Order: sequence, then structure tokens, then C-alpha cells
Amino acid sequence: MPVDVSRHGGFRPIRMLSSAPAPTVSSRESLARLGRARRITDALLGRARAGDLYERPIPERHRLIFYLGHLDAFEWNLLAAPESSRRAEPLDALFAFGIDPLGSGLPDDTAGDWPSVARVDAYVTSTRRRLDALLPVLLGSDRYGGDAPPAAFLLEAAIEHRLMHAETLAYLLNRSASARPYRDALPARDVVSAFVRIPGGVATLGRRRDGWRTFGWDNEYEAHEVAVDAFEIGRCMVSNGEFLRFVEAGGYEDPACWSVEDWRWRTGRGIAHPSFWERFAGGWRQRTLSEYLPLPLDWPAYVSHAEAAAYARWMHASLPTEAQWHRAAYGSLHGRERPYPWGTDAPAACHGNFGFHDERPHAVDAHPQGDSAFHVRGLLGNGWEWTATTFAPLPGFEAFAFYPGYSADFFDDRHYVLKGGGPFTDAALLRRPFRNWFQPHYPYVHAGFRCVRNR
Repeated sequence: MPVDVSRHGGFRPIRMLSSAPAPTVSSRESLARLGRARRITDALLGRARAGDLYERPIPERHRLIFYLGHLDAFEWNLLAAPESSRRAEPLDALFAFGIDPLGSGLPDDTAGDWPSVARVDAYVTSTRRRLDALLPVLLGSDRYGGDAPPAAFLLEAAIEHRLMHAETLAYLLNRSASARPYRDALPARDVVSAFVRIPGGVATLGRRRDGWRTFGWDNEYEAHEVAVDAFEIGRCMVSNGEFLRFVEAGGYEDPACWSVEDWRWRTGRGIAHPSFWERFAGGWRQRTLSEYLPLPLDWPAYVSHAEAAAYARWMHASLPTEAQWHRAAYGSLHGRERPYPWGTDAPAACHGNFGFHDERPHAVDAHPQGDSAFHVRGLLGNGWEWTATTFAPLPGFEAFAFYPGYSADFFDDRHYVLKGGGPFTDAALLRRPFRNWFQPHYPYVHAGFRCVRNR
């Protein structure tokens, strides 16, 4: 969800009619991107096979076997089902939708409720082969719609859905019971982030509609300006070392640091430290997808929204609003906003830790070439960043007819916006209007934060 799309509600496959401008991305480029996205998720699922695909690493999520079938089922249902004469497969429906349970409504299925791996493999192979045969026909036709998106737009939705699920798989694998070696400590520094003053100005949220020419999700529309007063923001994300001081100072035992609801969650679940940390030999270690490491003090602290907000209160600060985060990331001294914090260059490894280049987090003060105009560092990559803004429609929001529940099902004041991106975020999802969101008590995402002080 970047975004965990496994949580999203149903979509409506639609037939593409009449004529409209085609997206700027070429069909050949889109098909190549689909192939790359498949390779990424196939590799992650291949790592799961070394363990147990019927494991449920996170109580709120489906078993891993669901994701083996879901990605290709989603693509078939979205792109090909209305155009194909194939008789509906039972697995088309079984793997169609994910879940986002709230409160105590956790899934209660058993491993025996799911088909065998061999059957799912056969379904994926058959579905992928049929879709690949149909896609050139869809993309090469002139059956586009004025109000309906062209096939190329829907293909971009399918690609990004798969790339989002690469992040889902990454944090599920992080929580899996598979054995991990214990590594020696990495060279690390205890980074203490200074605050940077951001002058007042305007932040532009959202994007303008362009007749399906470029891809964006429905919650990214419509572009509008927000006036932002001057404030101070952490130059870097809060590091493990900084968050450790909060833990050692008794922050988890002090109700003054927590909202009433967050305190109820913390005490009810016995939460006493970030979910990525474990006590070990009198100290702390951090779990990654493939190893345990002595707690790297200069890595970002991956925590839930509730834990981030508690730390911010302890620091006599707060989490940034979505508009404040945008102002710090994309604003400039001259008023003109940038497409990326560093400017106009396409995202590259020198700008941050994203795009599956390194599954380990980097130091919060790494990548100075990714600094914003105000010298705020690490805004894209290395971890999503929690904001204080609840996920809600932007002015002019219109749900996509082909996927009406993608965003609208979560405009419930129970999810918070995240910005930025993490190690497993594809570069395509680093665009300025992209919005991620999660529940405040969901501690499993590669998500950190930085603090703000209003002046």
C-alpha cells in the first residue's frame, strides 16, 4: 500500500468503448514494466516457498498462499475478464479481493480452506498465458472510452497494484517464522536529527486530470493549493537510536504520551517496543527479511502511527500534516514546487533507498543528493513517513468506476496518510501526488516518521 492493496474492496471490470487520448506510456514500455513487476513478486514469493505458504505471518492479513494467486487473478479480472470467452474459474473469485480487518474482526480461515500450491501454480500459469495473449489485442485496439479509461490506463493500475504488493510481501516475509542467521553489528552512528525551519508558503496536493493520459489513483485527484504557516521539521527521520531513548525513558509506560485509544491498544496488546525490534542478550536486535542484526542505531525507527505520535508528544512536538510534509519536501525558497525533493531528475539510487536496490534500511542521514530545497533529507525511500492527516478525499474526488472501493472504502477517519516511500517502493510510486494509508495500530509496515514544531 508502498500501499497494501490487499486491503482494498472490489472493483468492477469494464468494457472499453469509443475513442479517447491514449496514455503517454507506450504499450511496449507498459508490457515490459509488467514483466519486471512479475519478476519482482515472483522472486519474493519464491522466498516464501522456502518456508510455508500456508503460514499467516500477520493476524490481520491473508495467508501467504493468497498472494500467490491474487496478483494474477486481479490482473485477469480487471483487464481480461470482460473481453475473454474463458469460462469463469473458481479461483478468479477466491483470489479476487484482500482484507483490512478492524478491531477484533480477524480472519479465521484454516490452511485446509485453501487449494494446493500445485493447483494455484497451474492457475497462475494458465491465467498469465491467456492474459499475455489478450493484452496486445487490447492495447492495439482503438476501443477507448471518453469517460472510461483506455486499456493502457488499466494496465498501469494492474502494474502498480502488483508493485504495491511487493511491499506487502516484503513486510509479510519480515514477520514470517523462517529461520534467520544472526549477523555481527554494522558500523553505525547514533544520529540525532536537528530541526530545520521551513518558511510559510503554499503546498500543492493532488494532481490535475488529463484525460487518462498519465496514470494516477483516484485519491490523487484533484490538485489544489494549501497555505502552510512556517514550521520546523526534523531534518532526518527519527532513528532507532533516538527512539531507543524514548523506550528507555519509559515512554511506553507513560499514558501522557499516548491518546486514549492508542493507550488502550498499547496496553491491550502488551506493546512495549517497535515490532521490528527484539530483546536479545540484554540488548536489542532488529529483524530484516533475511537476518537479525544488533540494533542499528542510525536506521529509521519503523513503528505504527500510535507509536510515532507518542514519541512526538514526548518530544513536545507532533507529526507533520500532509501539507507540511509536502511543503518541506517539494517547496522552494522561490515559490516554485519541485516534482521531487532534489529537483527534476528521475529517481536514482543516489537520491535514496527505494526500488528494491537494498532490502536493508540505510542510515537516516544517508543520500545528501536527495535533499530538498530546505535541506531536509531522506524524504523518498528508506521508509514511509506517517503524517497527522487522516485519509480523506481531496476536493473534486471521483471514485474510479472500474474500482470504486479502492479509496472510498477507507475514508473512515480510521486510516492515516503516509508519504515518501521505502526500500521496497518502486520508483513509479515516488510521484508527488501519490498517497499511502494505513490504520494507526498497524505496526508491520516499513514506515517511520519525523517530528514537527509549529512556530
